[in-house]
Amino acid sequence: MSETQSAADLSDRIAAELPYLRRYARALTGSQKSGDQYALATLESILQDRSVFQADLSAKVGLFKCFHAIWASSGAPAPEEDSSTLARAQAHLARLEPNTREALLLSTIEDFSIADIATIMDISRDEVRYLINTARTDMQDSISGQILIIEDEPIIASDLSSIVTELGHSVTGIGRTRDSAVALGKSHRPDLILADIQLADNSSGIDAVNDLLKDIGNVPVIFITAFPERLLTGERPEPAFLISKPYREDQVKSAVSQAMFFASTETLKV
Repeated sequence: MSETQSAADLSDRIAAELPYLRRYARALTGSQKSGDQYALATLESILQDRSVFQADLSAKVGLFKCFHAIWASSGAPAPEEDSSTLARAQAHLARLEPNTREALLLSTIEDFSIADIATIMDISRDEVRYLINTARTDMQDSISGQILIIEDEPIIASDLSSIVTELGHSVTGIGRTRDSAVALGKSHRPDLILADIQLADNSSGIDAVNDLLKDIGNVPVIFITAFPERLLTGERPEPAFLISKPYREDQVKSAVSQAMFFASTETLKV
């Protein structure tokens, strides 16, 4: 294979993994803008130096490893201008042990193995395990709030309700359709919305969320979808938090805990 063909193949493999890097970066920073800035910086770095991909690493591990080199050197996510939400989140994040959120997200949301996380973060496997366990404890104990669930399947809605309640949050209601979800959100403003994409009457969970946010203002949203890459193109305003279907309990817990750090609400426990 020629050098040109090899470079093209690498570009294709990186492009296939880029939506998941965007998802991860947005979850770390709490916003599309900041997360995508980090993703772009990662791609620019790879254009300058592709040596990390010469090792025996998958394209996804290599991509995330490049990202982490940049993330670690920056020291903290870049807050957006005039963002009291992110400023407040930074105060909470500063109390957490370094690298704990990163390890937890890589494990639960991105589904990397302990060995892969160790490679990405350039630490030992034992340290990865320690960071994940510490993150679970720190994040679950630091924040509580009120959550609106938008889900048309009763069993899944009940499961999600149980998961977030176990974390110490309360459920303000469960909307099965676009109209019912909007009505619930307007009657009792949530601190976070957990929404499926396809609802009972063939309406869209995305439309329900957009309608609701126009009325109640900015609230963190976690979408649940079988096709997360379709919402991570970078071509329009997109969610910072996504869970892939079928989800696992630890994925929901991790995403909810991460998202609540970026919730501007009086129910946050300092």
